[in-house]
Amino acid sequence: MKVSVEREIAGRTLKLTTGEIAKQASAAVLVQYGETVVFVATQGGPGRPGLDFFPLTCDYRERFAAGGKFPGGFLKREGRPTTREILTSRLTDRPIRPLFPKGYKDEVQIMSNVLAYDGLNDPDVLSINGASAALSISDLPFDGPIAAVRVGMVDGELTLFPTVEETSESPLDLIVAGSSESVLMIEGFAEQLPEDEMADAIMFAHKNIVELCALQIELAEKVGVEKTPFEAPGECPFLTELIAKSKDALKDAKVAGMKQDRAGAVKELKTSLKEQYFPDGAEETEQGWTMSQFKAAFHDLEAIVFKELIFEGKRLDGRAPTDMRKITCDVDLLPKVHGSALFTRGETQSLATLVLGTSRDQQRVDGLLEEYSKRFMLDYNFPSFSVGEVRPIRGPGRREIGHGMLAERSVQSVLPPKDKFPYTIRLISDIMESNGSSSMASVCSATLALMDAGVPISQPVAGISIGVVKESDEKYVLLTDIMGDEDHFGDMDFKIAGTGKGVTGIQLDLKIDGINEDIIRATLEQAKEARKELLRNMLSVIARPRKEISINAPRLLKTKIDPEKIGLLIGPGGKTIRAIQEETGANLDVEEDGTVLVSSIDAASAEAALARVEALTEEIKVGRVYKGKVSAIKDFGAFVEIAPGKDGLCHISELSDGFVKNVTDICKVGDYLEVKVIAVDDQNRVKLSRKVLLEASGEEGDGGEEE
Repeated sequence: MKVSVEREIAGRTLKLTTGEIAKQASAAVLVQYGETVVFVATQGGPGRPGLDFFPLTCDYRERFAAGGKFPGGFLKREGRPTTREILTSRLTDRPIRPLFPKGYKDEVQIMSNVLAYDGLNDPDVLSINGASAALSISDLPFDGPIAAVRVGMVDGELTLFPTVEETSESPLDLIVAGSSESVLMIEGFAEQLPEDEMADAIMFAHKNIVELCALQIELAEKVGVEKTPFEAPGECPFLTELIAKSKDALKDAKVAGMKQDRAGAVKELKTSLKEQYFPDGAEETEQGWTMSQFKAAFHDLEAIVFKELIFEGKRLDGRAPTDMRKITCDVDLLPKVHGSALFTRGETQSLATLVLGTSRDQQRVDGLLEEYSKRFMLDYNFPSFSVGEVRPIRGPGRREIGHGMLAERSVQSVLPPKDKFPYTIRLISDIMESNGSSSMASVCSATLALMDAGVPISQPVAGISIGVVKESDEKYVLLTDIMGDEDHFGDMDFKIAGTGKGVTGIQLDLKIDGINEDIIRATLEQAKEARKELLRNMLSVIARPRKEISINAPRLLKTKIDPEKIGLLIGPGGKTIRAIQEETGANLDVEEDGTVLVSSIDAASAEAALARVEALTEEIKVGRVYKGKVSAIKDFGAFVEIAPGKDGLCHISELSDGFVKNVTDICKVGDYLEVKVIAVDDQNRVKLSRKVLLEASGEEGDGGEEE
């Protein structure tokens, strides 16, 4: 039976429909907002034996046909997921995962497919709403609903669900997901937005989330699906035993020095307990407890010990809640590259490498949305050795792509505009060691590398991650600069990047069912203080961007010509522009508006090419002096090429200040003459004179000069 509910949101109708298609799925929903339609299906299945995590899989796909487009290239079919699709899949996963009950290990898959795109309403946020709606009308034990909204800023006012065009021009792009009671996920980027204004935007989003949750509840009531009851597994009897006998020993191991020391102490304790309970490779204890029960109980004990230590005021490495680990920075480490920096915070370390390129190096991005070019890229790599592990290298995964984009967009707002700095910029962040918040370390190393390369950023950017250990809305502890164990056993990972003026990037992930406004505002303020300390450390190494870019970077010069003269510059079949490039060794890139970019490793080559372009395209005016090449000799005078493809006639009477019997007495083809434009007639024919220059200088005219 087809069931629909709808409501007007931000001046457009949001409609949820089910019961018409995909009836064999656990549940399926069509989400329509304006004329953008996203289909979301969810499917549950039996879990695999031995899993110790919840196997939730979220996939989001955009078909070109949804926007009336064909895929580019030879293959007219979509292939592997794009970066945007991967990021949206992560957005869908993050607020949903915490709302399944503890101990639930069955397979759950959520698939979102964009069926129609109207060019106005971005489908990414609709995927989150559709996933929640589908789970809410399925029999899966989902403790929802949740909803998500996008918030922008138009004419200084917060705007709900801004259009794609409004978002591109907005100084704020914020996605917030949550339940009716609390916030569950945040992903946002801004142009140095003050913390109190960012908090206001988050709460503005949550106010509207409540209305979308009510719409999903209405759909679920109309469908009338009964949830299959799920009984969480009871407390493992092993846990009580371990708490009584090993909790104090585990506490001592958890505060044993550095990361490797702590891991070694915990491993040693765990091994000794295994030998105690499972001697000689036994499969079960005398009580019938299994090895898998022991591993689960030991993990739960670690979580209990961690939270007890935090509420006792003891962090694993002895810091106070607001303390950061030791910070060291260095720049200009590597030869040949155009900028480099090493940022270390405790046991997390990022090596940033920067290269500068021309407009030819920009990345073309094609997809459901309009095709565009990227002139700034930040790629994040997380090799296994950074955490002391061994695993095969398969290329960037979802996590690496997500962390790289978080760092990229956190830094992007401080980059100089293209008209002031026309270079293409590529940054690579290689994580050399990791113990928490490597994405924020990448923000810091990227900023240092940009300044080392001489990129005139408007403000330096730093990033920090804040965690929380929460017992209730009133009892919680915020932790600055969380480590790996504090991320794993804690309840929150709240990453905040920004300048001394405000926030540029923000990302919230939770393991609990939400946080309130007080925690959000307190976290933003605590992160602000940490960011100030970070920036002080960074600026003590390099206070401002270098005045000159690296000698290894290409030299870029720019000029603007009349767009009608682009054809003249290019020449028939590209002959003219190729000749300039071959003769000077520089590269020329011409844009539709008449902007010409000249690039070369050699500054002299770039300047020579720029001079040729300007000479070719500028308007020939009476009174200007040129040093031109004699291109032809006639009885009545010499034709002189004063610009590529532009000749003027220097009459025999204008070749010298004395009598000239033959033109060849003064010059021959290939000679260079300094001449002055004395007239341009109605047919754009140029008349030149060498005589007036000789008379002005008092020199005698005795012939041409060779170069």
